[in-house]
Amino acid sequence: MKKIILAASAVIALAACQQVNYDKAPSGMVYKIFPGKGGDSIKVGGFVKYNVEFVLTGRTGKPDSLLQSTYGKVPGFGQVDTGVRAAYSILEILPKLRAGDSATTVLSVDTLKKKNMINPQDSIVFTNGSSILCKVKVLQAFKKQEDVMADYQKEMDLENVREIKSVEDYMAQKGIKGVKTKSGAYVSIETPGDQNMKADSGKIAYIKYKGYSQSDGKVFDTNMDTTKGHTDPYPVTVGTHGVIQGWDEALPYFGNGGKGKILVPSFLGYGPQGSGQIPGFANLVFDIEVVNVTAAPPAAKNGQMPMQLPQGH
Repeated sequence: MKKIILAASAVIALAACQQVNYDKAPSGMVYKIFPGKGGDSIKVGGFVKYNVEFVLTGRTGKPDSLLQSTYGKVPGFGQVDTGVRAAYSILEILPKLRAGDSATTVLSVDTLKKKNMINPQDSIVFTNGSSILCKVKVLQAFKKQEDVMADYQKEMDLENVREIKSVEDYMAQKGIKGVKTKSGAYVSIETPGDQNMKADSGKIAYIKYKGYSQSDGKVFDTNMDTTKGHTDPYPVTVGTHGVIQGWDEALPYFGNGGKGKILVPSFLGYGPQGSGQIPGFANLVFDIEVVNVTAAPPAAKNGQMPMQLPQGH
């Protein structure tokens, strides 16, 4: 329903762009500013906090598609720049806005391609004749970078709380019982395994796993079957930060032969940046089985791991 509402809003905004007296930036980008209540002005070289949303519209025979949105998530933060990189983007008109103002821009996909602002491999999605509608709202203006960093940390703390609640809501919906780790991941134990051979910090645990998105259940990687091209157990030296923090905190709950789930809020997984098929701010679920636990090789005197010679030497 939310996507339908956003798509309808995009169509209305595009129609408005065609009929109302929109302004045109030096790059040719059309835009419309909706004044707020006269907040702080935005200076070139200063910093802004904003919400932004991109909707792909105008594709023949295809519905509008929400590409990205910070609304209800961590806002964007950035420095105001009027250089070359700002041309034909929302950055170009930021100095015209004040805190509390909103704006809508329409970016022609054809023009973006001519400016080499769309990768050729994405042409199947960004078809000729389509447009990207961008909606932005300036939340706050800053003069000092340290003020930006302090506010960003507050927003990330709020996001962490939202992510933990999202995991808890998912568990309640699915009827999953679990134990919370010290930082906020959850462990659901199906079989505890041998408690005399626990996957404690410093041990090597060999893991079979299936990882999938909490939001849609899409599997992004697994070694439990051949669908992702690898089936060998994954060795993890527990507690050495060689894996995501959610795993480091959860694996010691299992012993050799243990099975269960690890539910990982984004901030204990791949965070805002994501990884590969995993988008930013994605909460993850892992079905796991600990197939073996061994002692880690002793460290050499210089702190390096000892050399392992091939068999037969």
